[in-house]
Amino acid sequence: MDSLVINSQLVIPARHLHWTAVRSSGPGGQNVNKVASKVDLRFEIAACEGMHPAAKARLYVLCRNKLDADGLVVITSQRTRDQLQNLEDAREKLAALIKAALIPPRPRRPTKPTYGSKLRRLEGKSHTKQKKQSRGRVGSDD
Repeated sequence: MDSLVINSQLVIPARHLHWTAVRSSGPGGQNVNKVASKVDLRFEIAACEGMHPAAKARLYVLCRNKLDADGLVVITSQRTRDQLQNLEDAREKLAALIKAALIPPRPRRPTKPTYGSKLRRLEGKSHTKQKKQSRGRVGSDD
């Protein structure tokens, strides 16, 4: 297996990628019972030296549902009936996840409510106040 090229600065060495082929479920007739075409691709985030620690942390968050007990990211593909195509699909899925983790999130800028939204809120409160005040007890005339 070749190294996985993410972008011009980051290349995941092949030694960090391990894959196995297993029998897949789904369509394929009797071929499903004979051929191991489903691919499980495993990637160890902690062992990758080329990634920035912040990007690794974002990748852990993105892949929290794909981590196994050893901390490896498990990507599966059984889209086609061909093992090599499934391997390439799994590599593309992993590359997309890593590319998403490399993009730092935009910092949030706190905003203030607009003048119109303040007015609408106060009008709603006064409307509720009037409605509740009109619900008073019916007084008896003594």
